[in-house]
Amino acid sequence: MDMKREVADNHKAAQAAWEAAFYIENHLDHAAYPEEVAPPEQVGFMVHTAPEERYYPCSEKMYQAIMGRNASDFLQQRYREVLERILYLVDAFIEKEDEKDFLKALIRIKFQHETRDELMIPSRIEKRLFRIFLNQTNIVDPYLEEKYLRNQRAVQVLSSKEFKDAFDYVDLSAMKRPPVSLGRIRDNLNSLELQRLFLMTGASELWQGESCMLPDKEGFLDIFSRPLTGDVKDLFCFLGVRGESFHCSDAGDRKKILWLANEAGEIIMDLKIIRYLARLGHKIVVSFKGEPIFTKVDFADVMEDRVLQQALETARILGDPEVSKNALVDILRKEENIIVISDGTRENVNLLLACTTFARAFKECDLIISRGEEQRRRFFDTHFQFTRPVFNICTMEGGRVDILHKPAPQDVIRFSHFDLERRAKGIIGQMKDARENGMAVMFYSGIIGSIPGKIDEAKRIMTVFIDYLRTLFARTFILNPSQYYEPGMDADDLMYMWEIVQRSGYIDIWRFQTYEDIAETFTLLGEKVPPEWVGKDATYSTGCTKEMHIAMDVLKNNPEMQLMGPPAEKFMRRKDYGVGKMHDKKL
Repeated sequence: MDMKREVADNHKAAQAAWEAAFYIENHLDHAAYPEEVAPPEQVGFMVHTAPEERYYPCSEKMYQAIMGRNASDFLQQRYREVLERILYLVDAFIEKEDEKDFLKALIRIKFQHETRDELMIPSRIEKRLFRIFLNQTNIVDPYLEEKYLRNQRAVQVLSSKEFKDAFDYVDLSAMKRPPVSLGRIRDNLNSLELQRLFLMTGASELWQGESCMLPDKEGFLDIFSRPLTGDVKDLFCFLGVRGESFHCSDAGDRKKILWLANEAGEIIMDLKIIRYLARLGHKIVVSFKGEPIFTKVDFADVMEDRVLQQALETARILGDPEVSKNALVDILRKEENIIVISDGTRENVNLLLACTTFARAFKECDLIISRGEEQRRRFFDTHFQFTRPVFNICTMEGGRVDILHKPAPQDVIRFSHFDLERRAKGIIGQMKDARENGMAVMFYSGIIGSIPGKIDEAKRIMTVFIDYLRTLFARTFILNPSQYYEPGMDADDLMYMWEIVQRSGYIDIWRFQTYEDIAETFTLLGEKVPPEWVGKDATYSTGCTKEMHIAMDVLKNNPEMQLMGPPAEKFMRRKDYGVGKMHDKKL
């Protein structure tokens, strides 16, 4: 029995080590590559995992093949497909035979090295081989001209008289129940136009390939008659678009949508849909690839392709890969309904490598629209669930366009900026009532999350001390920030909410935690001060440091506000929270 248990334990340890090696070799481990791989808290903005569960950016079938360690035919086939795509690049873009031979040999050596143990995700190998090609040839983007040509063709299609005539054509006799009111007519028009635009995304033959022919009006009507299948009703109802073929229980509010751009040419059709949705009142964040990868549209295309520039002339271009929550919320409030960002990667979808701006946009938006088969695999061919509803629009055989929907799990906790503002207004209401009743209003800023793993203890310290202050001060309303923390809130959520409160003008006394406050608390508790708390005060806290800057700003407009605690010049050592964390990124 002991022998069996030992064998089982050894197998378990070996499997755990293999999994750890999988993350390290694929450069997906945050501890090993902290500058490249997102911390678990940032990944949590997007992926809803169970405790201790690790997200992997590949399909379930791919992950099981790698974990199986059994020379998988499926995995080997995918590896071969990667090699063929890269070798095709060499043949297509390198003219000299000796250079071709050298580059192919180099790529094969790297390929054999990377695939020897079957630990690698094919897309990660593809990225490395693609980078070798770029570095050896000094070609920045081999498909730059092809992408521009596809985009140009797609624009010509949408600008043609034939398309416009077909798009505007309505056969009322084909309607089972013709609309009899302006509201119904408007609903049916929105639905019909959106269906036709979605079907146009599947007509890649119009912009891709050597023999792109512009169809006549009847040809476009044939495209519009192709099937639009799958979860069409779910998406249309989510967007508040009602039509003849389905009825939504609720027209829906205006939504914030994260749209994951995919292929060149196709993006022009996507942007036609995006502009249409913007006119309906929705706000769309369009994410492009961070760097060139085959014919996918990337952020550089947005800046350099004049066809894309024209299509995005009214959009706001957000180039900052590490935008803060407050800055993003402010941008989403502005009048531009289309915002362009980069996902920061050179892969189809890799949420572990996505930049902070992308992760925040994912969190702030109401739904995600992914595009194409590769993105479909990453979101739908996996057991992982995501923090927002995810839709996928994919072209199938024969030009059929299929829509899939993966709802967000019901236990996802979300605090939109509207939720946070509502909470802030509720707190301000309490402060206002206290003022009207002749009470002084005190705000107490102290350490909550800046000592990792000690949030509960920090809340206890703050609560005990504030309760003690309440016994000392008459007619004083003291705000205890630790009592307003809710599971699912991160530091950015809290700072966003509290800044609204702090700038309300209702604070009479703003007290920052001192070490004497902490020591007094442990005396009240009948305990000695633990070593992690010795010498600590508000200057140790990232949140308090940010709040001191706010307090100094508030003092300019409200010079009668009393400031207590460590002097402002000592708030020097903290700057920014780690993304999704409750403590400073330095810690």
